[in-house]
Amino acid sequence: MISRRSILSAFAAYTVAAPLLAFAQNVPRYRVGWLSLARSDAPSPFLEAFRQGLKERGYVEGKDIVVEVRHADGSRDRADQMVAALVRSNVDVIVTQGGAVLSAIRHAGTTPIVMGYSGDPVEAKFVQSLARPGGTRTGVSFLALQLVGKRLEVLAAVLPAGARVAVIADPQHPGEKTELEYSQAAAHELGMKLSYYPVRNVTELDAAFKTIASDGTQGIVVFPDAFTLEERDNLAAFGLAHRLPMVSGWSTYADSGFLMTYGPNLRDSYVHLATYVDKILKGAKPAELPVELPASVEFVINAKTARAIGVKPSQAMLLRADRIIE
Repeated sequence: MISRRSILSAFAAYTVAAPLLAFAQNVPRYRVGWLSLARSDAPSPFLEAFRQGLKERGYVEGKDIVVEVRHADGSRDRADQMVAALVRSNVDVIVTQGGAVLSAIRHAGTTPIVMGYSGDPVEAKFVQSLARPGGTRTGVSFLALQLVGKRLEVLAAVLPAGARVAVIADPQHPGEKTELEYSQAAAHELGMKLSYYPVRNVTELDAAFKTIASDGTQGIVVFPDAFTLEERDNLAAFGLAHRLPMVSGWSTYADSGFLMTYGPNLRDSYVHLATYVDKILKGAKPAELPVELPASVEFVINAKTARAIGVKPSQAMLLRADRIIE
């Protein structure tokens, strides 16, 4: 026979254990770190896209996964500190982008890294090869060399024959040399005269602006990289002030006032990064997950900029555009 005391003891034990059990069941199983050099006070479309990717793969934030978001506000020193803090908090994987990738690689130790990177990760020595990255890193590279010629083609369509075009790029960006070679070859085919302006900082960018404003430049190609992305508003303002058509590779530049962009659909790429995270959380090794190139491309025209600088894209171009900014 079970005594009354035994029943009371069992009930007391249950009342203590039940809340603890419920708490344990409500603690998310996975923790993912998100690291970016972007400003903390601005919405991040890439973070939003990544979260959408997690949702599409069945993850519910707060229930079975937590995303620890860290924005370094442009400071690489802060990014270094944030990586160390994420590692100490035992995140399962760190998702990072742009200039913050290097911080993650330097300080993440053995924590897996999934990256969205604008350059050549092999040339940067982030991975051993695209097919077999090795180590703890994988992700997507946005260096779409096959699209370089297309950018010059759409720019040529709004410029006179034999136009003089400036190329603005960060020479320290892995893959920049190859992208410049592709651009020079495409410009030769199109009969364009290409001038190269390497810019590593704001001082060099201002110097390039002064030269471009007085050397007869008729259009500008801006290579998409961490520095030019950070300075895209200044670049767009210069183009508008001097009525110069500008083209780059990511739609973010068109949103900031460039005339056109032709390149990878970054939102789709960041949605896809969630696939890497999903595989790693389920046991896959980053070393064996190939680094991929963008699967989708978008052509964006800023019609407001076109009107401001007196350019009229053809009807054929407007019909080709995936998005027109009014």
